Amino acid sequence: MEHQRNSHHIFRLMYHFVWIPKYRRKVFSDPYRETMKAIIHKAGFDYDIDIVELEIPEDHIHMVVRSEPKISPSHIMYVIKSISAREFFKCYPDIKRRYFWGGKLWTQSYFVETIGNANEEAIREYVQNQLIELDRKEKNSEQLGLF
Repeated sequence: MEHQRNSHHIFRLMYHFVWIPKYRRKVFSDPYRETMKAIIHKAGFDYDIDIVELEIPEDHIHMVVRSEPKISPSHIMYVIKSISAREFFKCYPDIKRRYFWGGKLWTQSYFVETIGNANEEAIREYVQNQLIELDRKEKNSEQLGLF
């Protein structure tokens, strides 16, 4: 990835985020997954957060973000989590009543790591392959009679 510039800085900052819904509920099957992706991409666009990769298995979210030095990772999470929860519940109030009676979609926790040049491609590939890996694990579990 190339360096970015603004009027006073040259930088290259990328973060890998992972976070989960409250109670680790498995709510992001289709069509909810696609709706959540659209909401997060729109929030990123509206707040100048460059979302490089985004994948949503049923019970967590992986996102790779390119950012400016003035925007902290905690601010990125605040923006994405607050807007996505509000918009998701607007679209699906029945999900809120059924699974999230406390009114919160997300836990307070999240994982974030910086991505350097050496591992950017590996992290991006890992995020892109989340659903494939989940399907592989489920198939192995079924073969072993765990489901």
